[in-house]
Amino acid sequence: MNKFGPKWELFFVFFKIGAFTFGGGYAMIPLIQKEVVEKKKWICSADMVDILAISQSFPGAVAINTATIVGYRMGRYAGAICATLGVVLPSFIIITLIGTVFTRILDVGAVRAALRGIGACVVSLLMVAAVRVARGAIKGVLSILVAAGALLLIFWANLHPIYAILMGIGAGLAAYGFNLIKGGKQ
Repeated sequence: MNKFGPKWELFFVFFKIGAFTFGGGYAMIPLIQKEVVEKKKWICSADMVDILAISQSFPGAVAINTATIVGYRMGRYAGAICATLGVVLPSFIIITLIGTVFTRILDVGAVRAALRGIGACVVSLLMVAAVRVARGAIKGVLSILVAAGALLLIFWANLHPIYAILMGIGAGLAAYGFNLIKGGKQ
C-alpha cells in the first residue's frame, strides 16, 4: 500500500481509473481488472469475474458497483466508501466543469472530432472487457449455451438484459440442482 495508507490507495487507484476512462462503466472494466488483478493483485481473476457478475446484476453503474465491492473486500466499509468516491469523483468534477460550457464547446469542430475518436476507442474497450470476462466466466457447455442464448435473445429479440440475467440464474440453479440429484459435487 502507499504511504498514505490502504484506504487512500484504494481512493487513488479508483480515482485514476475514473479520471482516465471514457465511455462509461463497461469501458472501465479492463482498467479495473488491470489495476486490481494484475498490478495490485488485490483480487484474483476468478473473483474478479464473480465481482463483475454481481456488479452487473444489481442496479447502478457497473464500475461504481465493482469499485464498491472491491473496496469493501479490501477495507470493509471505509474501503468501499474510498473506492466508490475515487471512481465517482473524477466524473463529477469533469461533468460539472463541462456542463458549464458544454453548449458553447459542442459547436467547435475539434471537440466534435475528439468525441468521435473517443467513441471509437470506447468500442474497443468494451470488446476487451467482454473478452476478458468471457475467458473467466465461460467454462463448460452450460455456460457456452447460456452466453450464446443470452446474446441471441438480447441482440435479435430485444430481450431486456435483466431477463437474460434471470435466465442465467435459473440455468445455473437448475444445473446445481441436477448435480445434487445426481450425487455430484456442490
